[in-house]
Amino acid sequence: MSIKTLGHAKRCLKIAAGFTLLLLGLVMMFLPGPGILTILAGLGLLAADFVWAKRLLGHLKGQHEKLRQLVFTRVGKTA
Repeated sequence: MSIKTLGHAKRCLKIAAGFTLLLLGLVMMFLPGPGILTILAGLGLLAADFVWAKRLLGHLKGQHEKLRQLVFTRVGKTA
């Protein structure tokens, strides 16, 4: 695979960074760290190039109230 233009190189780096953030976010769901925020950041990067990421990000934005309740309920129970 050869990278012919600077724009193509930037796109490849953006996609790689998006998948890296997505995987790190999934790992952080089980380890300490801001897993949900990292997943959202990864999906935000990937949404520019992939329709599935854009749909999933839109769905998560629509469900933000449920997610917020879940996170704060989980934090309240552990404290």
